[in-house]
Amino acid sequence: MEPPIAPLVAGTAVASEQVDRTPSFEFLFTRDIEFRQETIYFIVVDRFYDGDPHNSGGSNAALYDPTRQEWGKYWGGDLQGIIEKLDYLQHMGVTAIWLTPLFEQVERLVFEQYAAIHGYWAKDFKRINARYIDQNDNPSLFQAKETAFDRLIAALHDRGMKFILDIVCNHSSPNAGGVKGQLFDDGVLIADFNNDVDNWYHHYGEVTDWEDEWQVQNCELAGLATFNENNPDYRKYIRSAIKLWLDRGVDALRVDTVKHMPIWFWQEFNADIQTHKPDVFIFGEWIYSSPDDDRSVNFANHSGMTILDFGLCMAIRQVLGTMDESGFHLIQELLDKDYRYDCATELITFIDNHDMHRFQSLNPDPDLLRLAINFLMTTRGIPCIFYGTEQYLHDDTNADDNIYGNNDPYNRPMMTNWDTETDIYQDMRLLSGLRRLNPAVSLGSQWHKHLTTDVYCYVRRYRDSRCFVALNRGEAITLEAVETELPDREHTCVLSRRKFEVKNGKIYNLKLDARDAVVISHMGERVRGQTIVRIQLNGLATQPGETVVVTGDCPELGEWDIHQAYALEYINSNTWFGEIPFNESAGRAIAYKYAILYRDDNGNDTNPPLRENLVCRRWLLADEGIVKWRDTWAV
Repeated sequence: MEPPIAPLVAGTAVASEQVDRTPSFEFLFTRDIEFRQETIYFIVVDRFYDGDPHNSGGSNAALYDPTRQEWGKYWGGDLQGIIEKLDYLQHMGVTAIWLTPLFEQVERLVFEQYAAIHGYWAKDFKRINARYIDQNDNPSLFQAKETAFDRLIAALHDRGMKFILDIVCNHSSPNAGGVKGQLFDDGVLIADFNNDVDNWYHHYGEVTDWEDEWQVQNCELAGLATFNENNPDYRKYIRSAIKLWLDRGVDALRVDTVKHMPIWFWQEFNADIQTHKPDVFIFGEWIYSSPDDDRSVNFANHSGMTILDFGLCMAIRQVLGTMDESGFHLIQELLDKDYRYDCATELITFIDNHDMHRFQSLNPDPDLLRLAINFLMTTRGIPCIFYGTEQYLHDDTNADDNIYGNNDPYNRPMMTNWDTETDIYQDMRLLSGLRRLNPAVSLGSQWHKHLTTDVYCYVRRYRDSRCFVALNRGEAITLEAVETELPDREHTCVLSRRKFEVKNGKIYNLKLDARDAVVISHMGERVRGQTIVRIQLNGLATQPGETVVVTGDCPELGEWDIHQAYALEYINSNTWFGEIPFNESAGRAIAYKYAILYRDDNGNDTNPPLRENLVCRRWLLADEGIVKWRDTWAV
């Protein structure tokens, strides 16, 4: 078990940014939330479960379709419905839920058929969408915490689960019945795209050249009223609004359309939000990001938030959805570029979402979907499952004649089944538990051991913990010998309970059925200490035989004796990571720096150590809990 992290006590929710809600110095500079062990479940609120039929009609009943035939209208899902299904989600292994935006939306139809069921056409960022809460709940975030939203937060936290709020800072609403971009501050109109006297919006028309960075950041996306981030009043408004949600218990933020605003905006936004709530986790949507896209990589490394991993998503869809002839080589080639990211283990991984065809519209084979989930849950990154995947939910209404099936809105059908015995539901339950228990899966490095078009075997490694995974997308096959890095003895597959004998670190005559997965876990000793520092170093390219260590002025770091320094774990050629337990020095100010040791297989020095070119780094350690250090090698 991880040591507990002291909660940040929320202050009174008010609009002004002048209110002093500064947390303690110790909390601000020492504590952080760890999300790499989480399993995220992404829900389109309107399409999950209707727990309160009385709120479905909202203020404009024409936007609601009780027959659930008109895909662009509301179908009745709400927050009470999610509360009623929390046992189902928790038992499946879900530890964090991400909901589509909950802000008050435009109550008009766009193009005479589309309501804001997705939540990305905000009208008032300081009010809750009344369609999702009780009819008697006050939607204003300035009111008492007595709404269905607050009951949901409390129910999640009682279960040890986290809540992720989906936010959109780039735009408000499109033209709906002649009204565009009207923005309210708790019910008071403060901006209007069609009467923009205070320059809250950009007015450059729609993007015509998606390769032009200026257009992408300043022109409109699909006719949406685009905010002018140069306006300080806008920046104050959006930050104050998000802080209100954080004060009501939000644990993390998913940020929409981040590529459409300049990075300086996000750096300032994240700095302010993380000062307000230092342990908030933030990830953004840079659509179709990849390690080959310099701009998205730069954003992931320098914006203050991580991103959704579209690159890995598309590789998985090619390998297991469209059955690309290159097979698992495509995934390995993508993972080989992890060095481009400063923290590849914090990328949010997924196989489909609300903006693309569901996986089974690519390939209806349920065994391939199961294999994709097995991979997602055991590879690097933080897995995110789109609602209903565990029930094989997809709808090909009006599907195209090609293999790509169907897109928005038909990828957002109503959740109808709650079967806790499906193969994917059971796999999720087991593999989510594995991610929580075995740090090799959530924190470690990945090493492929057998790679062909149809078979992919890899090891997740951290300290003396291991997780061996074998996936087969093809017909039944027997592998003569596969290196596992597991200790010699009999091991049991987490998924199937099959037994496998390991000799000399290998499984001989490994039999894999068609569409088969084997997952074997070996747990080493967990790091324990009064204060644990999860330390990460980027910015240096190391070679085999080189080890990065942390040396410093305290006993835990060897008191500047380089040979007593704390060794880190290799993650990739850009990242070294480790967990350092502090007991004697907990609560103290310490100094430290990094060094590289050059040693042979017997641990003997082959060259003098190379130390960083700086005096030292300094840090005030927390008295207890978990701390993150993120550093870059000083040349």
